[in-house]
Amino acid sequence: MPAPAAPPPARPPASLHGQEEQAVERRTLRDYLIILRERMWIALPVALLVAVGVGYYQAEQPKMYSATATLQFERPERVVLNEQVVDPSVRSEIDLNNYITDLKSNRLHALVAQSLTPDEVRTLQRPYVEGAPAGTVPPPAGALFGTPEIGNVRNSSIITITVQNRDREGAAIVANHYVDAFMRFLIEGVGGKNEFAVAYLKTRAEELRKESEAAEARLQDYKRQHNLVSLNASVDIVADRLKAIDSALTSVRLERLNLEVLLKQVEKFQAAGGNLLEISYIANYGNMAGLKNQLAELTKQQSIYSERYLERHPKMIDLANSIEVLRQQIARNTEQAVADLRAQYAKANASEQSYEKEYREAEKAQLSLGDLSVEFKSLENQAAVAKNNYIQILDRLNQTTTSKNLENIPLKPLDKAVAPGGPYTPNLPGIVKTCAGLGVLVFCAIAFGLSFLDDRIKSAWDVESFVGAHLLGIVPDLAGVPDQERGTMVMSNKTSPGSEAFLSIYSSIKIQSKLDFPKTILLTSTIPGEGKTMISSNVASAFAAHGKRVLLIDCDMRRPMLHRCFNQPNDAGLIAWFEAGASIPAEPLADKALGIVKVAENLFLLRSGGRTKSPTEVLENPIFGQFLDSLRQHFDLIVIDSPPMGAVTDSTLIAERADEVIYVCRFNRAYRKHIRLYIKSLSGGKSELLGVVLNGLSPRRIQYYSNYRYYRSYKKYYGAQS
Repeated sequence: MPAPAAPPPARPPASLHGQEEQAVERRTLRDYLIILRERMWIALPVALLVAVGVGYYQAEQPKMYSATATLQFERPERVVLNEQVVDPSVRSEIDLNNYITDLKSNRLHALVAQSLTPDEVRTLQRPYVEGAPAGTVPPPAGALFGTPEIGNVRNSSIITITVQNRDREGAAIVANHYVDAFMRFLIEGVGGKNEFAVAYLKTRAEELRKESEAAEARLQDYKRQHNLVSLNASVDIVADRLKAIDSALTSVRLERLNLEVLLKQVEKFQAAGGNLLEISYIANYGNMAGLKNQLAELTKQQSIYSERYLERHPKMIDLANSIEVLRQQIARNTEQAVADLRAQYAKANASEQSYEKEYREAEKAQLSLGDLSVEFKSLENQAAVAKNNYIQILDRLNQTTTSKNLENIPLKPLDKAVAPGGPYTPNLPGIVKTCAGLGVLVFCAIAFGLSFLDDRIKSAWDVESFVGAHLLGIVPDLAGVPDQERGTMVMSNKTSPGSEAFLSIYSSIKIQSKLDFPKTILLTSTIPGEGKTMISSNVASAFAAHGKRVLLIDCDMRRPMLHRCFNQPNDAGLIAWFEAGASIPAEPLADKALGIVKVAENLFLLRSGGRTKSPTEVLENPIFGQFLDSLRQHFDLIVIDSPPMGAVTDSTLIAERADEVIYVCRFNRAYRKHIRLYIKSLSGGKSELLGVVLNGLSPRRIQYYSNYRYYRSYKKYYGAQS
């Protein structure tokens, strides 16, 4: 009985009707868990590697110690009436924040660095010297500690000074020095500075500062005027430039001489009418060697053919034309080689002249620097003397300045910093937490990133929503079934999930098909190895088992496989029939060239009859279409196994003569965009696309990726019966 016509789909696939709508997959939490599980063995090692690497890097960081000292500002109870007296007491949060800002200043950092004793500096340098190679210079005192963390205890006038250092004793030393330096800073700020000497020294210091700045400005103007960084630096720059130009000039001159010799040799050969191919440069230019070999081969072949054929023979004419083309090409390449040689010589000559010009200019610059050296050194000495005078007067001013009113400093150190018992970093518990979080983040990022980038076919959603085709069925992974038994699973009548899958596909084909018997079904795929041959033989067996007279044709003439499924030799078939004259037989089963064999009840096999590199000679021949039409008179169903569309175009030619098409996709093998493109090209012909068969899913993946969950219940059902 003919299969009942299937009702029209509620929503036609967008990709099969020319509407290029973007399919959007709506994923649930279960889908994301599937993504993580599928890519666990890729994402997990990378996440572990990153987490362990970061943890190892953090754990190997130098140990850092932290020490804290505290200061307390007391609010005085007396009232200051004298305007000449500075009152530094803390009266608001603003005052406290001002003191905290002073503690963080670079000025105080410099005062701390100056106050360190040589022994304390060696203590701070100890972590940098231990384990370092001999002769390593430790960092200076100012670089041994950074800016401390300054804070205040909430709702109080207590300031905390926390210092981190690689030495446990060094952290306490720097914190205590910050307390001492800040106290001196406050004392100097409130000390009296009303003496005449102080005023005079300030005035004189200001005058000397201006003189120093003026001398330095004259020196800088002179530098800018003559484009000098410094005299010595400019001399070195010009000397280095002279050396570089001289080296480049020598190199380009040698190159020019070599090219000149070669060019003269070419001109000599041209004047004497010699063969330029004897010159090594021209003989090795471009693909000249290959052309000469081809010319020699063709000349040799012409000599051989001349003994068999006359000069006007087509082969002799073709050879003569090929030899003439090669000689013309050799002549053009020779001209190109000579032109290239002349261009190289002109370029080298121009470069030589350019370098000679630069060399003369550099020599002039060097002589000019010698003339400028006298005046430059004079200005430099004047600037140095003025700066030295200014520094001396500043030193005298600092010695003269005295600190007063010490009783007005409401400051006292509260707690001195002590050497910590252990490092605060690396913090192993914190590193473990960080690495665990980073590992989870990297794991999810890699898994979801690969899922976003991976465009291969995986699920029923990919087939029905993205590709836009009906899913006829899913074939489980048959890795446990021997290769010689996979093509005959339905024919052997064994109860297994694989055979049940093919029977389910048979039912879907009957539902989706709108044509009555007899008809032709073509099976194709995107790339080789997707199980197309196995599915073709089992689908044909399913129809034969249900009473239809089925012919299975192997149209993959480049790589025929169907005869192996049924243990048949490939000595007869389409190729042998075509070579025998390709006459349409009245009784196909009796034609020896076709060699149609009966492999099961109602199932017949038409083999490829060998292999060929040009099957299009058979497929494009009108007799092939007439032959298929004649087979409909003898069979209810013709199932054609064709080559993959991504490899060759044979399937497109066969699809023009088939009634319906089944597309085979293997899990995680072909790309969705390619499948969509090939299916769209098939839908443009007269054949009807029945749908897609998804092959190669394991039972667990079938459960995850689709709604086909009968495999577990199938095992329980048949297990209970047995």
